[in-house]
Amino acid sequence: MEQSSSVAALAKKLRQEVDRYSPGGKLPSSRALVERFRVSPVTVSRALAQLVAEGLVVTRPGAGAFRASPRTPAPPAGDTSWQEVTLSADAAAELVPRTVDASGVLATLAAPPAGVVEFNGGYLHPSLQPERAMGAALSRAGRRPGAWSRPPVEGLAELREWFARGIGGAVTAAEVLVTAGGQSALTTTLRALAPPGAPVLVESPTYPGMLAIARAAGLRPVPVPVDADGVKPDLLADAFRASGARVFVCQPLFQNPTGAVLARERRGAVLRIAREAGAFVVEDDFVRRLVHEDAGALPRPLAAEDSDGVVVHVGSLTKATSPSFRVGVLAARGPVLERLRAIQVVETFFVPRPLQEAALELVGSPAWSRHLRSVSAELRNRRDTMTAALRLRLPELALPHIPSGGYHLWVRLPDGTDESALAAAALRAGVAVTPGRPYFSAEPPAAHLRLSFAAVAGTEEITEGVRRLRAACDETLR
Repeated sequence: MEQSSSVAALAKKLRQEVDRYSPGGKLPSSRALVERFRVSPVTVSRALAQLVAEGLVVTRPGAGAFRASPRTPAPPAGDTSWQEVTLSADAAAELVPRTVDASGVLATLAAPPAGVVEFNGGYLHPSLQPERAMGAALSRAGRRPGAWSRPPVEGLAELREWFARGIGGAVTAAEVLVTAGGQSALTTTLRALAPPGAPVLVESPTYPGMLAIARAAGLRPVPVPVDADGVKPDLLADAFRASGARVFVCQPLFQNPTGAVLARERRGAVLRIAREAGAFVVEDDFVRRLVHEDAGALPRPLAAEDSDGVVVHVGSLTKATSPSFRVGVLAARGPVLERLRAIQVVETFFVPRPLQEAALELVGSPAWSRHLRSVSAELRNRRDTMTAALRLRLPELALPHIPSGGYHLWVRLPDGTDESALAAAALRAGVAVTPGRPYFSAEPPAAHLRLSFAAVAGTEEITEGVRRLRAACDETLR
């Protein structure tokens, strides 16, 4: 965070000075800028790169940095109004919609304005990411023999073996595909398992990104309510009978957004109900590596308890590392595996080999277990800090479940609350929150907020964010 602010400050100063030079004029050397502004060479390099990206500066290897020539005026904009007709033609007859609502996904990917506390983030704050370990892993990976050659389309054998061991049970490397993150794996899976127009059962509430994937594939999400013990088996059975669905997507461990863990007595029932319906269970095991320090022993993945090929398992390293470390896994048994493999090959060919090699280097290093222990302790601390602050400052917000894993809390707002108005007021107060409506595929039972504690700098920022949220509630909860 400090380094990025130093880069921004230096870029601002250099931007002001560039006008003093004629086009083509040479700027001071990097060494001179380091000495003059008392910053590191890395800061100078990144600030210059920012000015290059803005078109203000050009660099010439071995010669230095120079003021860029003035940009030529942009040509007049063309007339693209014809596209409205083309893009909407025959829309009523489409099985798979060409328009996709990505608002629920973008809400967790968009960076809030400077100074805003980020309670809406979906990834670890840079201070929690294993940046040094990832950098070292990538450096070592790049020097591996054959690191830049084409990998097997299923993924590197060693990495598939590592993922299979992590899933457990009778899952083998031969039943594993390496994917470009969890979102890509879910997209491949839903395309493989259900034709356009088919129903797909989903937990209610559930991850908006999964709802977006389903709708983009032309599927009809059918909600099945969850409670603190996960999906309710009797309602799941009713939903299969009523809809005729052949797919159920769930997050049995630290469900997003509720944080629920599927209870031991329900796990076998879910597999049995799906098997009797001739249906697949898509297990999105997205956050297993973000367990909190006080969680105790975790239940095994559902895939480890399935011998009949009911479960298609999806996992990822992304949540525990960085949003740019997009390496995930698909595991399945039986004929469906070949269909998954074929679709993935057509869509992406393969996951870049250097990234797979870097994943192997990372998870095989002592730094990996140290990182997971550190994050486990920090997430518990942040969860407790946010829980205590909410109970102290915002007792009218209900916390039905305090999770022992994941990176957020799911809070219920008082009856009658306009959650969109509250989210807007919160942003004006300097804290970004996620409204609950996008997490429901049908009408929600109440207004909610999802509050992330992983994307902020630390516990002080959590306390300040809750204070700002109090001010927003005072404005809207009347």
